[in-house]
Amino acid sequence: MQLRYIFRVVKTMFLTYYAYMLEYRAELFIWLLSNSLPFILMGAWLKASENGSFGMTSLEFIRYFLAVFIVRQFNIVWVIWDFEKELISGQLSHRLLQPIDPFWHHLINHIAERWARLPMLVVLVALFFILYPQSFWIPSLATGLLATFLVAIAFLLRFLIQYTFGMLAFWTERASAIEQLWFLSYIFLSGIIAPLEVFPPLARDIVLWTPFPYMVYFPSAILVGKAVNIWQGIGVMGGWMAVTFVINRWLWRKGIKQYSGMGA
Repeated sequence: MQLRYIFRVVKTMFLTYYAYMLEYRAELFIWLLSNSLPFILMGAWLKASENGSFGMTSLEFIRYFLAVFIVRQFNIVWVIWDFEKELISGQLSHRLLQPIDPFWHHLINHIAERWARLPMLVVLVALFFILYPQSFWIPSLATGLLATFLVAIAFLLRFLIQYTFGMLAFWTERASAIEQLWFLSYIFLSGIIAPLEVFPPLARDIVLWTPFPYMVYFPSAILVGKAVNIWQGIGVMGGWMAVTFVINRWLWRKGIKQYSGMGA
């Protein structure tokens, strides 16, 4: 009975947020196109590969940056700005009156946005294959399922990290500024700018113990069939998620006391 109730609540929230996202289809398409940085970088690396040896062929660069584009569409997160706005405007007080942790509202909102974005993503990927027919490939069922699982974990990891940064809004009105600093490391170390194969060996070994490459590079590499250490990746992702979750819950308890002390 309890599981049925939870399922009904989740279903209702998902359908509500999905309908809300459909009202902004035009904006979603613009947001999707705004994340076309991997295609720009693909052109730069293709040009560079003509004059140098980077351990990857032109075809591998094309497929890799397409995979990066796809993965990025599923791990885009904006929870810190929503949470910061709710807290500053006092809307968080209304959330606290509900028997559901605000965390679930934000998470399901993000998931619903992915479903609303998916049809447009399929069209763009099909257009990409028309422009670059030599890059067309279909991952095996096992690879596709594994990549889907890792994309979901990568999204949850990034969501947890950004939501944890959002907890700092209890003490500062510019918690989003911390995310902007974090984003610089994310861009350079996650595999968006360049695949990890072109990193110096020592730098690559260090980066692989940070959460950054597992948000983009790791699932992208799996998707295009690269040989990676799957169990190490899952272990590092799980470890960072556990640490972030503990910090998140601690900041939430401290922050709610701070929020209540402000008269909310």
